[in-house]
Amino acid sequence: KTDGTFREGKVDWDISDRLIKQQFNFQNCRIYVTQGFIGSTVNKLTTTLGREGSDYTAAILAHVLSADSVTVWKDVPGVLNADPKWFDDTIRLEKISYLDAIELAYYGTSVIHPKTIQPLKNKAIRLYVKSFLQPDDPGTVIGENDYEKLIPSFIFKMDQVLIHIHPVDFSFIAEDNLEKIFRCFAGYGLRINLMQNSAVSFDVCVNHDPSRIPLVLKDLEKDFRVTSTTGLELITIRYYDDATIARVLVNKDLLLTQRTKNTIQMVVRDLG
Repeated sequence: KTDGTFREGKVDWDISDRLIKQQFNFQNCRIYVTQGFIGSTVNKLTTTLGREGSDYTAAILAHVLSADSVTVWKDVPGVLNADPKWFDDTIRLEKISYLDAIELAYYGTSVIHPKTIQPLKNKAIRLYVKSFLQPDDPGTVIGENDYEKLIPSFIFKMDQVLIHIHPVDFSFIAEDNLEKIFRCFAGYGLRINLMQNSAVSFDVCVNHDPSRIPLVLKDLEKDFRVTSTTGLELITIRYYDDATIARVLVNKDLLLTQRTKNTIQMVVRDLG
């Protein structure tokens, strides 16, 4: 059971817990076959759980039933350090921690639903990502795995828009202005992929959504001076180094950079 949020229902854990345990009692059978992705409200309106929602469904069931493990079957040999569409020499990650899995999912890796990991982590349930094309291969195991660092992982988001927001009166980007900005993006359901602020400006990188972005810009222009740049690319590298940064910046114009100890994000424009 979920609330009524369009295309991304939020799970009502209390009701779902009770109903799942009623239906999946394993008293008269050993195997259950069920659908994923689809839920419903308490008023029986059909809802969905968002992209890759079937994986999330598996994690919800596993959490409630205290499963030993979950296996998701994909068309790739496991979690790779890059999308084969962009890199020829991708490497399978044999094991990764819950934290790295959450980070990679948040930044946009297409193999794992961003919400799948948390229900599993809360009960230390292992997640196996395996290939249905090569089912005997080991795949990737996600769990309480310890290591100092992984090989660099690359995530590319194409067709990005960089929105530049400036107070019209040159006031600071402080809590009151940030509240207006975040309320606007949340109100139109436009997810922020990267944000960065200075004293008098706030930059936001989002997916190009032709139906929502004009509405967001129009709303922001009531209180701010707003400009936008389209046709950009957002590159994220987890466990980066100088060589990996140089590799992805060939023939690119770097517009914005944000980095932490383990992750760097770069908004770039293709120089052609």
